[in-house]
Amino acid sequence: MSRPVVIGARGGKLSLVQARAVAAALAGAAPGLSVRVEAVASAGDEQPDAPLASLGRGVFTSALERALLDGRIDLAVHSLKDLPTLQPDGLAAVPVLEREDARDVLVNRWGATLLDLPAGARIGTSSPRRAAQLAHGRKDIALLPIRGNVETRIAKSEGPDYDGVALAAAGVNRLGMTGRVAEFLSPYVCAPAPGQGALAVEARSDDADLLALARRLIHPPTAAAVAAERELLRAAGSGCALPIGAFAEAHGEEMRLFACAAPADGSASYRVEVTGDSSDPEVLGRAAYRALLEQGASALLDAPE
Repeated sequence: MSRPVVIGARGGKLSLVQARAVAAALAGAAPGLSVRVEAVASAGDEQPDAPLASLGRGVFTSALERALLDGRIDLAVHSLKDLPTLQPDGLAAVPVLEREDARDVLVNRWGATLLDLPAGARIGTSSPRRAAQLAHGRKDIALLPIRGNVETRIAKSEGPDYDGVALAAAGVNRLGMTGRVAEFLSPYVCAPAPGQGALAVEARSDDADLLALARRLIHPPTAAAVAAERELLRAAGSGCALPIGAFAEAHGEEMRLFACAAPADGSASYRVEVTGDSSDPEVLGRAAYRALLEQGASALLDAPE
């Protein structure tokens, strides 16, 4: 490809780290390719104190998608967990690179594990999914909303308003802040957001050359796992605000998908695990959705397939 490629990313440090990783991989796949990263502020970034639920679906992706459709950028790099399962007309997404750690982590002033947190500990999280699962396991701690980038949330974890914070391991690791982690939470204790830890690039769907280049960056085990997780999310008709977690792993030709749904107050927890052929991950995602319904989670996953 002879033309220069402009990659768009949100302006925060983590987003730029992720975009530069994709830019380096593209340059490695196509020696001589000219790649430039450009920051595009999202609605979520421009309203850092607003509750995520009030900002609507696509809060971290819509500005980048408009820039793509307007031709201001050629590729957008997203955290896959932020990307809605339905693409806007004219755009296509490709999961790229090997997934980072998919787990959630706990950071707190005591360096304590979830089980060892003192009663009444104030733990911040921006995720209804995470809050619901943690509330189910520890009904005696306070789960409080928190906004800000990874660095800001970790700084708040020992401030006057919070004793700790729960957030995704991937961002903490990518920013070199792993030393602050008190506990990596098992995905079977706190199931991560579908696609958590993975990256995706979005391009105009008629840009065949660039999509073909992006597909050279696919890591097949990652792509299969996130396809299963996101098919579960698609079947539930949801965006990232739905309190549903999923974690898929391939073991040779077999894939295992664990899924959890919980009401916001953590008063119940619906947990299923299904196995199937790793070459057909979407079937596994739909099977997990049906299994959750059979367990009684229909009030939380009220959407037709």
